[in-house]
Amino acid sequence: MTVKLSHIEKNKAKMVDISSKKITKRIAIAEARVVFSKKTFNILINNGNTKGEIFSTARIAGIQAAKKTSELIPLCHKLNLDEISVDFDINIKKNEIKIISNCKCSGKTGVEMEALVSVTNAALTIYDMCKSLDKGIIVTDVKLKFKSGGKSGKFKND
Repeated sequence: MTVKLSHIEKNKAKMVDISSKKITKRIAIAEARVVFSKKTFNILINNGNTKGEIFSTARIAGIQAAKKTSELIPLCHKLNLDEISVDFDINIKKNEIKIISNCKCSGKTGVEMEALVSVTNAALTIYDMCKSLDKGIIVTDVKLKFKSGGKSGKFKND
């Protein structure tokens, strides 16, 4: 059985032709985790950070990244996004912040890459704003949690 990669044709990279696809409502949810030392996490949660309000900055960074995904990932189509949300789940017991991005559009191709780029950029923004306290912060577990729409239908990753 031959496995075909959608972005490779005759051993050359190509943008997928979506011209014959139907427009459907597309949703993708991605998440990432940022893990801190106990000391750094306590400073972040209890005292804030000298570079500004971390969560607002990371949220805007995640939204901006989703909008610019086609400029960052060479073979992604430019999408007109209908909604982008970036939220945070703070886990005090694990000294971590989970970032969740939800992207929606009506289009011919999915928004998985937009959601993944969104959480990654939000996580890197948090790292950037806290690196003066600790260079050992870990960005981990970037993954697609859910997608719907299009020919392949729903996907859920628990």
